[in-house]
Amino acid sequence: MARNKVKLAYIENNAARKASYNKRKKGLLKKVNELSTLCGVEACVVIYPSASDSQPEAWPSNVAAQRILSDFKALPAEEKSNRTLTQESLIKQMIAKAEERLKKMREENRRMELTQIMFQIFGGRPLNTVKREDFNDLRILIDQNLNAIDIRLQMLNESYVLQ
Repeated sequence: MARNKVKLAYIENNAARKASYNKRKKGLLKKVNELSTLCGVEACVVIYPSASDSQPEAWPSNVAAQRILSDFKALPAEEKSNRTLTQESLIKQMIAKAEERLKKMREENRRMELTQIMFQIFGGRPLNTVKREDFNDLRILIDQNLNAIDIRLQMLNESYVLQ
């Protein structure tokens, strides 16, 4: 059974809000425990339940959470910055990855476009209809294809001789 999408808004009903808080807290603690166990990392969670309940809850314990936080605070500033991920650095990473994917897709599209032009030329397309800047790229593509064919022929000849 699929779950329904949750509307992210303040839950007015106190009982429903408390029940949701307890369920979600339990799930969060379970996920942090799994992360810590599966990945072998030290993790802690500090939860401030509400303004009226000023005592924060810590997992795995107050002492362990304080130790993890003090270890982090004791790191040099340079290492801290290496270990923290800000919204800005995350977005920069995502943009860099997207730009790299875009570059690869453009290269692949260009290769496919040149391959199509190559087959059209082999099929009788006049050379004077091909753009001047495409000729060098076409020459490189044809050379690559000829080299791949030569390698394949050598492999087939070697396997034929061995039989």
